[in-house]
Amino acid sequence: MTTHAPPPPPPTRSRWLALGVLCTGNLMIILDGSIVTVALPTVQTDLGLSQSGLAWVVNAYLIAFAGLLLLSGRLGDLLGGKRVFGAGLGLFTAASLACGLASSATALVVFRFVQGIGGALASAVVLGMIVTLFPDAGERARALAVYAFVSAAGSSLGLILGGVLTEALSWPWVFYVNVPIGLAAVALTRRVVPGGRGPGLREGADLAGSALATGGLMLLVYTIIKAEEYTWGDGRTLGLLAGSLALLAGFVVRQASAARPLLPLHVFRSRSVSGANGVMVLMVAGLFGFQFCTALYFRNVLGYDALRTGLAFLPAPITIAVVSLGLAVRLNRRFGPRRVLVAGLLLVAAALGMLARVPSDGAYLSDLVPPLLLLGLGFGAAMPALIGQAMAVGSPGDAGTASGLVNTTQQVGASLGTAVLATVAASRTATLLGEGRGRAEALTGGFHLAYGLSAAFVLVGVLVAAVVLRGPAAAGGAAQARGSEPAAVGGGA
Repeated sequence: MTTHAPPPPPPTRSRWLALGVLCTGNLMIILDGSIVTVALPTVQTDLGLSQSGLAWVVNAYLIAFAGLLLLSGRLGDLLGGKRVFGAGLGLFTAASLACGLASSATALVVFRFVQGIGGALASAVVLGMIVTLFPDAGERARALAVYAFVSAAGSSLGLILGGVLTEALSWPWVFYVNVPIGLAAVALTRRVVPGGRGPGLREGADLAGSALATGGLMLLVYTIIKAEEYTWGDGRTLGLLAGSLALLAGFVVRQASAARPLLPLHVFRSRSVSGANGVMVLMVAGLFGFQFCTALYFRNVLGYDALRTGLAFLPAPITIAVVSLGLAVRLNRRFGPRRVLVAGLLLVAAALGMLARVPSDGAYLSDLVPPLLLLGLGFGAAMPALIGQAMAVGSPGDAGTASGLVNTTQQVGASLGTAVLATVAASRTATLLGEGRGRAEALTGGFHLAYGLSAAFVLVGVLVAAVVLRGPAAAGGAAQARGSEPAAVGGGA
């Protein structure tokens, strides 16, 4: 395959402006998920949706988004990250306008699917573009910390914004708000984000591999979604799971033999890349359980409205901002990313353990704020270190692929965590109600079990980080975090 070296990085001020545009576009996509969640009850009433129909407003987006992330990252390597990012933002913005104008349930679900395609194209290439923009190890670490903060805080901010827009205006505005932001981001991408055209599709357009990966990932996310309805032991769930695994196995076989693979398997030779993506699935699975259960605890147990629920989450993103933007880079330089990652994950697990003991009549300041602060502290330290390890690829041409892989593992972890933990919580709640417990006590008991399982996910992630991220590649990542010669990463731009 022809080697295309990335262009020289632009001046420092231009790089940080470009980072701001990239993170703004990514934030818009992250916000959309939680904004829409808040608006769902109103959408259901206005459009006359059944419960299953309402679920597809979310699921259509998730299936398209998760299924296309890996392909989108590879397209960033081949066509240039700037072109793919701009096209994805444009499609996402247009689909957002169409969602707001939708007058039927069918139209809304279709446009949400299109939104997912645009979101995958835009978000999959951001990390690859960042490591290209910032070849210096110290600057890259700070840039990745900004990206980590935006990724972590976006969901909580979306809950607040969703509550404000839905209550003050109407549910279409949770989609309309994307339009001015998206148009501005597209225009600024053309002006301030650097990037070449890439080698072209002829250098790696693995159509068979693309079909297998996209089909396998979409079916896997669909299987996880339907498992909430069918249960995991149901024959339909097992059949869907077998089908998705068969497609993904076929994809791996294809990548091992293809002359120009969609996902070069050599990226997994790096213990940093393979280990970090494994940790990502586990950590995100646990944290989505936290977000899901805590939002329901605030709404259904403590009786908070949508806006107050969003505001109640604020201690976590504020702490994440302070740690990820102010302390994480220095911690990584001093102790190395593996140690910081392990310590951060242990704090997250401890916070989840504290939430597993919150009473049904919990007081916000004494029972909820301490674990929220602890979780923000741990996640703010862990996420920048984890992203840096996941992007420690050895070839500039693999950065977009690595970026798409990171986003894919996050989405799989989110889908898995939400499905498994929601099922566990609901089952435990039903059992407690059958025993004659009150509604608030039964709901809280279900959340306790889900929090405990979330902590277990994160603790397994600690084990993976401690064992897998001990190899030469991880050591190199630590050296890089301390400011030594940076690894050869780039591409995607």
